[in-house]
Amino acid sequence: MTDFTFIHSQDQLQQLARDVLRYAKEQGASDAAVEISEGSGLSISVRKGSVETIEQNKDKGMGVTVYIGQGRDVRRGNASTSDFSQKALKETVEAAYNIARFTSADDCAGLPDADTLELAPRDLQLCYPWTITAEEAVELAKRAEAAAFAVDKRITNSEGAGVYAQQSHFVSANSRGFIGGYPYSRHTISAAPIAGKGAHMQRDDWYSSMRDPKKLAEPEAIGRYAAQRALARLNARKLDTRKCAVLFEAPLAAGLLGAFVQAVSGGALYRKSSFLLDSLGTQAFAPHIQVVEDPHVIGAVGSSPFDDEGVKTTRRDVVKNGMVQGYFLSTYSARKLGMQTTGNAGGSHNLTLSSSLTKPGDDFKAMLKKLGTGLLVTELMGQGVNYVTGDYSRGAAGFWVEKGVIQYPVEEITIAGNMKDMLRQIVAVGADTLVRGTKNTGSILIESMTIAGG
Repeated sequence: MTDFTFIHSQDQLQQLARDVLRYAKEQGASDAAVEISEGSGLSISVRKGSVETIEQNKDKGMGVTVYIGQGRDVRRGNASTSDFSQKALKETVEAAYNIARFTSADDCAGLPDADTLELAPRDLQLCYPWTITAEEAVELAKRAEAAAFAVDKRITNSEGAGVYAQQSHFVSANSRGFIGGYPYSRHTISAAPIAGKGAHMQRDDWYSSMRDPKKLAEPEAIGRYAAQRALARLNARKLDTRKCAVLFEAPLAAGLLGAFVQAVSGGALYRKSSFLLDSLGTQAFAPHIQVVEDPHVIGAVGSSPFDDEGVKTTRRDVVKNGMVQGYFLSTYSARKLGMQTTGNAGGSHNLTLSSSLTKPGDDFKAMLKKLGTGLLVTELMGQGVNYVTGDYSRGAAGFWVEKGVIQYPVEEITIAGNMKDMLRQIVAVGADTLVRGTKNTGSILIESMTIAGG
């Protein structure tokens, strides 16, 4: 693959979207929404210096939602196709319309209110083409894996290294005047080496993922760091059951932020399946914690000028001084709750968790000192979060720390607590910030959790 050129231009996708909306109106729909997308990508993997997979993709699709009725008597139907011919588009609209005819009425269904829509989307510069060939991608992956093997003779095997490059673009539109879209990209280099032999092997991995390939970490740096992580886990021990402070490494700390987002998202709230029901305006975190959502960061993975429904996105405080200031709502879930959409159909945008206590020098070593004696968690297994009760129990691995110094690796343990207590007992947040997906946080230190040994 030598380039990422699209078959259709943005103007052509917009015209197709207008055609679909016109067909829906002609069919008798009271409202309609459509998304048309096209993408191409390359994914390769190598293992022990040999190519394992080379996959190239070119795909396209159109999805349409047709609404029949108004007010409390709204029915909706969905259909999709990968054929952009006018005949196929008409048939897909007709299929959606016929599905809508036979569905139950839903008084919360329907398009967003016109005054919530983003009618002048800004350019957030989310597309950075990577004109890389399969041969060049293979070479990058080999460099990452070779660097891992070169760290130490105890790196004996590999689950492989990979390179992934993807560019897509889309147009969304609805019958209330919204139409918008943009191209975007996401590129990744990863490595997963294995240390040790026989029953004493340990694996770990690392990756770099960016919209702009020029900002990716060097493959050698990724391979070396992944190897160092795997080596550090050799000769792991188990722990007796105890209560102690727990430090979540930054990549896992992002998961704690994700659990909070899930708990204050519309679907969980209107189904009453959340441990943070009616939490708006209440203290959910320690008082020094802030969570900010900023959808308009130029070039960021979680940026978007509008959500999946075309609703404008805005920068906002989600948590201020530990108090919940806002939920994550789509139009539908907002109506279910008697509230207004927050522009989060499709999820959160560039969430940053921070602490007013964090100082510039609070790097990872400083966080170990703050931990003192306790558990550093670097891997979690299983789901283990009951979003109704907040109960948290997950398999874990990491390191036992005493007086701020790592003593030995640990494995086959379970960490347990309750998310309500965990969020309130955040003692510190590190300056070792890391972006994982749409979430940005440093390591998170929690005052006390239960550790169950093997």
